[in-house]
This record gives sequence, C-alpha cells and structure tokens, in this order.
Amino acid sequence: MSNQQEEILGNYISVSSGEGLPESRMKPGGYFVYGGNGVSGMHDTFLFEQQQLIIGRVGAHCGNVYITKEKSWITDNALIVSFKEPQNEINFWLYFLQNLKLREKAFQNAQPVITGGIINRIKISIPSFLEQQRIAKILSTADAVIEKTQAAIAKYKAIKQGMLQDLFTRGIDLNTNKLRPRYEDAPELYKESKLGWIPREWENKEIGDVGEVRMCRRVFNYETKDQGEIPFYKIGTFGKKPDAYVSKDLYDSYLQSFSFPNKGDILISAAGTIGRTIIYDGTPSYFQDSNIVWIENNGALISNQYLYQVFQVIEYKTEGGTIQRLYNSILKSANFPCPSKPEQELITERLEAIDNKLQTEQAYLQKLQSLKKGLMEDLLSGKNQVKVAEELVTQNEN
Repeated sequence: MSNQQEEILGNYISVSSGEGLPESRMKPGGYFVYGGNGVSGMHDTFLFEQQQLIIGRVGAHCGNVYITKEKSWITDNALIVSFKEPQNEINFWLYFLQNLKLREKAFQNAQPVITGGIINRIKISIPSFLEQQRIAKILSTADAVIEKTQAAIAKYKAIKQGMLQDLFTRGIDLNTNKLRPRYEDAPELYKESKLGWIPREWENKEIGDVGEVRMCRRVFNYETKDQGEIPFYKIGTFGKKPDAYVSKDLYDSYLQSFSFPNKGDILISAAGTIGRTIIYDGTPSYFQDSNIVWIENNGALISNQYLYQVFQVIEYKTEGGTIQRLYNSILKSANFPCPSKPEQELITERLEAIDNKLQTEQAYLQKLQSLKKGLMEDLLSGKNQVKVAEELVTQNEN
C-alpha cells in the first residue's frame, strides 16, 4: 500500500444516515436495531436485507465501526457506508475504517459528531481488491483466535465461580481429599453460622481477627511527578499503568518509618469499585493512603494465599444499602469461613490451579491483541508485507 497514490476516502465510499427509531416506537421482534453505539434494541421490522457497514455518527461511541447482521434496522444515529467501486471486501473496510480512528476526527461538541464531510476529506491509500481480501483474511483469523481465547477465559471464570461456591461452603474432607457431601445430603456434617451452614470443623471469623488494616502514609500532590523512579498508584490506576511517581528518597524514607505492605500481602481497593484485590509482588511502589489498604497478616490464623481467595467471595455488610466506601470498620467486621490450616492449603491449591490457567489465557489474550494492533497498523498502512503477516497469524493460530 505504500506505493499507492494518496487519494481521499470520498473517492471510494459515501455515507448516509439511517432512519430514526426511538425506543418508544420499537416493537418486540427478532430484528436488531443499530445506532451510534452498535446494537440498541430489537424491532419487528427491518430496513436492510443484507449486512451493512456502519459508523457511529453521534455520542460517546461516535466513529466506531460495525458490520450489522442481515435484516436489520439502522437509526439516524449511525452512518451507512455505500461503496463506489464494484469490488469491495466489507471485512477489509471494517478494519480499515477502525484503523483511521474516526472518533479523533469528529467535532468535539457536548455530543461528539462525525459527518460525511469529515469522512470524505480523509486522505488514504487503498490496496487492490485481491490484497484487500488477503488482509481481511489475516485480521479475521486473528480475531477468531482472540474470540477463542476470550471464550476460554469466560469458561475458566465460570469454573472458578463454581469452585468458590463449593469450596467455601463444603470444603475438602481431609480423609477423602474430596468435597464434603452437600448439606442437603449429610446435614449432620454441618452447623449453622452467620455465614449459613458450614462444616462442623470450621469456625466463623472476621477479617479483623486476621490482623489490622494498614495503609501507606499520605502523599500530597506536590510530592508527586508525571515521571519518576517509584510508581504511585492511586485508586484510578490501581491494577493499571501508573500516571504519577514519587522520588526514591521519599519512598526510602517512608518505607523505613511508616506502614508498608510486604511481598504477598493482599492490596484492597477501599474506594471506587470497592473490594478489588491485587497480590503485592514486592516491586518498589507506593499506594494512595486510605483508598488502597491491606491486612497486616502474620499467618497465625490463615495464609495470605487463602485470604486472597476469601476476598473473592466475601460480602461486606452495612446499613443503608450500597457501600460507597470500604471503611476499616466494615472491612474488619466482614465474616469468612475459617477451616484448619491443612484444609486451607487444599482449598487454595485447587483455586490457584484454575487461577494459573486464567492468567495464562489472559496473558495470551494480551499478546494476541497486541499482535492484532500491530498487524492493523502495518498492513493498513503498507508497512508490512501480507506474506509476513500471514506467517505471524498462522504461528499464533496453532
């Protein structure tokens, strides 16, 4: 594509708005309704027999590109793409338009809007129809592998949820190394507790029985920088890429004088989406006070490995409904089932086995998404040869 003559997008496509269909006019039916954000509902009538390529016209998802299902209704919140050339590969155009990042070219009003005029003037270079087909096949294959990996992740997550339910209500019989019979089948093996029916050997404990809630000393805005040596994680970047840093001198000083998590401690979000957890890996980092906390666990009652799994199922109780913040008192009063140490180890081993599979698939998914992003940038700009890209995708497909 690099040797293609630069033209404008309007030489190849034209766009037109769909037909308005407010939610109040939608009637129950089997046909998808598409708007600026993709599927917006179902209707009993369709406007288009064949698949259509559409672009979100207005709103937060303005500029997003979709291919509709056959027999669909497209509202005036989307632009319908029509081709001027007799031969076109619709999947190629899906990826090509996505790669143009149309959202960045929209009018940035209170409601971002992209128009046909903006789209028509975009400068582009288009490959031959044969090369369009080959590029579309490469990227579609990459998408198929990504979808397969996402399905595997969803499967393992569902398995994990089922295991959590069984292991934290029935546990593992140390004599048989198997799940205990259900309460309904062997009520004599269980006792009533604040958590419901739990095995007789277990105790009901509170998080406060494990240890004190700790947090880092407060760091003020003027003590942080956009770049630096030690990442500073705030609640908005917890578990993500940091956007602030503190100096090594400040980090070393606070590390010696104030509370700081040990490697393996479970960090907990106390604001935002409360209860999210991360196992601290010991990498020099600093964490926002009161918003990110941990339990100072000496391991006498439970291990950190078991505590991490407890946090996946724990329920926080408070008066007045939804918790807006995970205060220390709420965290410390949360109940959890406490088996013997040997049984904790068995429960943890089984849950960690499925966690490892999940982590492997999630890492593979990130690799695939990065590969696809690179392929799109290279193939759709002509930087990479199609044959090389085909080989890359084949390696990952297998």
